[in-house]
Amino acid sequence: MPKLVPIDYKKLVRIFELDGAIVIGQRGSHVVLRKPKAKRRLVIPTYKHTPVFIIINNLRTANMSREQYFELLNKVK
Repeated sequence: MPKLVPIDYKKLVRIFELDGAIVIGQRGSHVVLRKPKAKRRLVIPTYKHTPVFIIINNLRTANMSREQYFELLNKVK
């Protein structure tokens, strides 16, 4: 399995949108998304290189597997 690396926040938002999340707004420098059946809202800071720990935390919150993440990442590129 490929290694998780920091990516642009716009790509990360697009990945979660493809998985069914909806952008509900932006608070300061953070994009907030809602996904049905997620534990809580997804919060993504608007960084050019979103750190890996934020990606992992949001994957866990969204109940998304790493395999599914990499499939969607290939679609976004």
